[in-house]
Amino acid sequence: MATHDATGFDQTLFFTVPHRDARGRVVRLGPVLDTVLGAHAYPASLRNLLAEALVLAALLGSLLKDDDGQLTLQAQNSEGVVDLLVCDYRAGELRGYVRHDRARLDELGPNPSLHALFGDGFLAVTFDLASSGQRYQGIVPLEGETLAQACESYFFQSEQVPTLIRVAVDCSGPNAVAAGLLLQHLPEGEEGRERLHARLDHPEWDHMAIMGGSVRRDELLDPALSLEQLIWRLFHEEQEVRADRGPPLVRGCRCTGDYYRQVLARFGTAERREMVDERGAIVVDCAFCSRTFDILFDDLT
Repeated sequence: MATHDATGFDQTLFFTVPHRDARGRVVRLGPVLDTVLGAHAYPASLRNLLAEALVLAALLGSLLKDDDGQLTLQAQNSEGVVDLLVCDYRAGELRGYVRHDRARLDELGPNPSLHALFGDGFLAVTFDLASSGQRYQGIVPLEGETLAQACESYFFQSEQVPTLIRVAVDCSGPNAVAAGLLLQHLPEGEEGRERLHARLDHPEWDHMAIMGGSVRRDELLDPALSLEQLIWRLFHEEQEVRADRGPPLVRGCRCTGDYYRQVLARFGTAERREMVDERGAIVVDCAFCSRTFDILFDDLT
């Protein structure tokens, strides 16, 4: 079996085009995506939706400079067919799940639109920086035909950074594949500075957006095409392109019996007693990996 490096699966590539004031990320998911999706019996439409969200979480999370920081991507509408989608990224670890009303979903047919799934929902993007304890969150309407388009709106409205995102998903076969490209314009190296007057019509950005936007679905998904080769195809005419591999991507559900014991220990004895079932256990259900943990009450006292 081919290694992840050989196939380009479960990898992130960072790149910059210095003279165009641009930076980017490319992600391709394979076995990790199968692992996350395999924990849930989602119908095809939600498998595709979660696959897109996991790619976006990897792309956005890879922008974190804090190695222990976390990116959380959350799409929500309490009255939607899908009332909650959550994905997060931390140091290469990915996890996610979708909460939905199956009966209402079945009524929508095989290819429901984003609006049909969420209605007038919102997208929240949260960056938690472990090193400083700071949290940054932006919330935008869940508009557009895809989650990727909603993320582009987030960057322009909340970060004032012109951003192009392309995502491709194929969950139809026995092995799911999903990939994405993120490209951003940082004029004059202004990373981290306030941008009150971002220009979408900057000539350098126009050029980069055209080049990045030309990426094809089959190129993003092709495991025989390395991420470095993909970037070379798109930007080989540029003066200089700098590229570096990010951390390998893994399924990152952090649920364990010990973790839940620590969480439950924070509750008072009376509160914990109310959670106990007839067997003398507190049952904890992890939405991310669909596992349940039986924590004995006596183990917490």
